[in-house]
Amino acid sequence: MKKLMLGNEAIARGVFEAGATVASAYPGTPSTEITEAIAQYDEIYSEWAPNEKVSLEVAIGASIAGARAVCAMKHVGLNVAADPLFTASYTGVNGGLVLFVADDPGMHSSQNEQDTRIIARGAKVPVLEPSDSQECKDFTIKAFELSEAFDTPVIVRLSTRVSHSQGIVELGERVIYQRKPYQKNPGKYVMMPAMARMRHPLVEERLTKLSEWSEEASINRIEWGDKKVGLITSGISYEYAREAFGNVSFLKLGMVYPLPEKLIKSFVEQCETVYVIEELEPFIENQCLKMGLKVIGKEKLPKIGEYSASLLREKILGEKIERQHDIQDTAPVRPPVLCAGCPHRGTYYVLKKLKLTVTGDIGCYTLGALAPLESVDTCVCMGASVGVAHGMEKAIGQEAAQKTVAVIGDSTFIHSGITGLIDVVYNKGTSTVIILDNSITGMTGHQHNPTTGFTIKGEPTRQVDLVKLCDAIGVQRVRVCDPFDLEAFEKVVREEVAAPEPSVIIAQRPCALLKNVKFGALLSINQDKCTKCRMCMRLGCPAIVDRGDHIEINSALCVGCHLCTKVCRFKAMEKAGGDNE
Repeated sequence: MKKLMLGNEAIARGVFEAGATVASAYPGTPSTEITEAIAQYDEIYSEWAPNEKVSLEVAIGASIAGARAVCAMKHVGLNVAADPLFTASYTGVNGGLVLFVADDPGMHSSQNEQDTRIIARGAKVPVLEPSDSQECKDFTIKAFELSEAFDTPVIVRLSTRVSHSQGIVELGERVIYQRKPYQKNPGKYVMMPAMARMRHPLVEERLTKLSEWSEEASINRIEWGDKKVGLITSGISYEYAREAFGNVSFLKLGMVYPLPEKLIKSFVEQCETVYVIEELEPFIENQCLKMGLKVIGKEKLPKIGEYSASLLREKILGEKIERQHDIQDTAPVRPPVLCAGCPHRGTYYVLKKLKLTVTGDIGCYTLGALAPLESVDTCVCMGASVGVAHGMEKAIGQEAAQKTVAVIGDSTFIHSGITGLIDVVYNKGTSTVIILDNSITGMTGHQHNPTTGFTIKGEPTRQVDLVKLCDAIGVQRVRVCDPFDLEAFEKVVREEVAAPEPSVIIAQRPCALLKNVKFGALLSINQDKCTKCRMCMRLGCPAIVDRGDHIEINSALCVGCHLCTKVCRFKAMEKAGGDNE
């Protein structure tokens, strides 16, 4: 049976067919759909963990217990999971342990471009890199086999285009995997110095054996064409190269770490000119140069952003692709914006009005940095807003604390904001933290988290009480307020930033896109009452449109949240149709 599947869905199918038992993840684009798809298979226990470190630790535990286990994350999530990864490389596995890590060349939804292969090399774990949906499934199954054969975690490296592109996948049956018995073995699984010293030589020996395996592995293959030009490539870059070039020779690498050096050398020696085509870092290229091989890579190709077939033709063949019609020439500029009815809009309106410095975090609410809200001053990584605010206070003093607030989403607070708040309390800080509680993990597509009270399968579970949590770690000033009640919310913010002790404001209002959220009637603007003061435009609502000679509400975008009625002093916002009862 064949089926059209996203790369991420094909990964999930591979996990299913391989007989895996446990899957844990924290959502992060472009990896999110992997675990959502796995959750559709009742044979596999799946969960959203509070963060990527915990998700990998859960998978490690399941592996040690003898089951096949996986975790999934985006590239920056691997930074969070690096601590257990580097040590799991030493302990090895019992049941197969596979990590799916999705890089984001071009930074479509990320704060940086980083290359997972670099971290994998540091951790000394092998990396497979599929090029299409079929390989996503096949390489997943192969990863489990490698993990158990070589006693190692295995990373399957994805990219946005592989994760989110569709392809035909040949479906197979699920393997009935017999869980391996757990045997007490402190020398293998307890990584205190004496044991770790014994394990490190085994890790180095394992890499040597993996390199030998890769020389004959079918996932590394040569496709001979004209030997005047040879291309060494992997992942989505292989697809671009196939489209860009005609009858040339390819060395397509399915395992990108450790590399098959003898195979690479043999290929290069048989081609006149060899190019290494890889997105982001010159990982393969540097290894070729270290081997003394003459190859061409980043001297012609960029280290930044995504590749494409046209980019390769332009940079390598010198062809300038003439576009008959470029939609970018005619399409209007449409920057990202908070949705109509977004609860964060009220928060940022107040923070800008009060001229506060706002240390921001990772989520939809990062868009508060853009005009016209222009509230967010910093954004570093998950959970950083709290620590950054505390650091600013300690650098400048109490004056900074009274002019600074940290904003962080409910899911991000659980992910890595709690420890920052503990630091504020413990070290006698006075920062004010605003938790933007929109009842869901919004940015990655409405996944549940420990504050929502539901599991990944929608089953009811115990819900974290943010008020009690903050109280338990020593915050004595905790306020819950609706950010759409602008007057009350402003009063609360003024009081809390002035307080000489730590405080938390929980800005509580559900995401406008949740299915159970109900708003009021759609609005229109009474042009007779409108003075064109443009106060409503300061909200940055996409439904409010400035036509130059008048302001109007786009009825196709308005959701009826009525936030604009709170800022219009002339009561020009009325129910559509003129009935304002």
